[in-house]
Amino acid sequence: MTFVRVLSYAIQGIDAVPVAVEVDVSPGLPGFEVVGLPDAAVREARERVRAAIRNGGWSFPMQRITVNLAPAYTRKEGAGFDLAMALGVLGAAGQFDPALLGRFVVAGELALDGALRPVRGALAMALATRKLSGELVLILPPESALEATAVGAPVLVAGQLAEIVDHLTGRTPLSPPQPEPEREPSGASPLDLAVVRGQAVARRALEVAAAGGHNLMMIGPPGAGKSLLARCLPTILPPLGPEEALEVSRIHSVAGMLSGGRLMRHRPFRSPHHSASRSALLGGGKPIRPGEVTLAHRGVLFLDELPEFRRDVLEGLRQPLEDGSVSLARVHGNLAFPSRPMLVAAANPCPCGYFGNESRPCTCPSAAITHYRARLSGPLLDRFDLQLFLDPVTYEEYRATDQAESSAVVRRRVERARQVQANRLAGTGVSCNAELSPAQVRRYCRLPVGGEQLMRNAMERLGLSLRGHDRVLKMARTIADLVGADQIELPHLAEALQYRGINERI
Repeated sequence: MTFVRVLSYAIQGIDAVPVAVEVDVSPGLPGFEVVGLPDAAVREARERVRAAIRNGGWSFPMQRITVNLAPAYTRKEGAGFDLAMALGVLGAAGQFDPALLGRFVVAGELALDGALRPVRGALAMALATRKLSGELVLILPPESALEATAVGAPVLVAGQLAEIVDHLTGRTPLSPPQPEPEREPSGASPLDLAVVRGQAVARRALEVAAAGGHNLMMIGPPGAGKSLLARCLPTILPPLGPEEALEVSRIHSVAGMLSGGRLMRHRPFRSPHHSASRSALLGGGKPIRPGEVTLAHRGVLFLDELPEFRRDVLEGLRQPLEDGSVSLARVHGNLAFPSRPMLVAAANPCPCGYFGNESRPCTCPSAAITHYRARLSGPLLDRFDLQLFLDPVTYEEYRATDQAESSAVVRRRVERARQVQANRLAGTGVSCNAELSPAQVRRYCRLPVGGEQLMRNAMERLGLSLRGHDRVLKMARTIADLVGADQIELPHLAEALQYRGINERI
């Protein structure tokens, strides 16, 4: 037998695409060629495969070896094809019956001694295996196999190349991976809304943002509590639902950040440094990886010191925030990554941070203030539903002995509001008020009596765009959901408008 086919996977975006690893061993001058659009890591597999076979005690065929990765038009990246290539060579060399490989899908990087190392995207591979026809079994390294078991796909675990050969020859069968025991939480999170002193309006805005999935912008002097409030936001968000958990876990699996063999249950919180590049924030690189806006999908993307980010990086966020996905166009094809995070940003009002502070004067020249604020474009700021100016916390507020509401108390109200939205929006493909389309805004966010005049005056005074108008209505709908109201009322609308008055402060 000189021809063997082994099934494996390539990762494209957040999907696993089947790849047939075709190995041909034929007479001729010894050589090892890999074709089918391989990248450098795939081409380097020749040396890893050769060393792993020899160190495993087998003879490496001194013939012409050609490996084709089909389909040839799909670019292949990474070291995950090592295992399939090695099994193909061993099968063609007669170490086992190559027909047995038709029952399995394999992926894994080979060490020089034949040990198997983990690969990215095991969860996506497990999902793809369930969709393939037949009863295929996925063979993965131990660290990756735990991920794959989270969706119930048939998985076998192998730590060495020799273990798979023993399984195929019937000597020692492979076994499914054993899930790790559930770990108890290490303790209560040090972050809790109860530790936030003062900032009653900001605390309320945080609750509204969490209840409706709205984007939040906070501007204020240093030490006003902007970063603390943002980091408390995950403590009041509801846990991920089953579909959301699978979606988020799949993203983190492709990024090589999922471990423990369980789906994620808590919403992700990502806080990239302001020096992050466009590719780091939006996705890209070589190989293409999801960016921070995708890693924060269904969770929170916190951008501290927002004006310090490069302007082109920030402007790149506009389309993903509007469409809910990042589209990356490359020479070899287009990829799309989901991106529906809650965007939370914090900024100072000026370079020194004290513009508008009554107790400490601003020392910035007017030109420096203008240049600083010009880093944030109007279209970007318009993507923030809630826009707050935080005043410094007074000494009396900081030393107050009154116990503020804890995150657990606020989270119960947020969960009730989210459930109201889930019931209302069932079957629409929308999960919260922030995602409502213009047509859905007109349907679910009807103005109350007197609301037309209030919104007209607000648009003239605050300079609201049509997008800003709709975002106010979405916030009003969320505020009504928090109190269990069937329809938006004037107090709900008035509260929503107060979260858009930041221009009057700066």
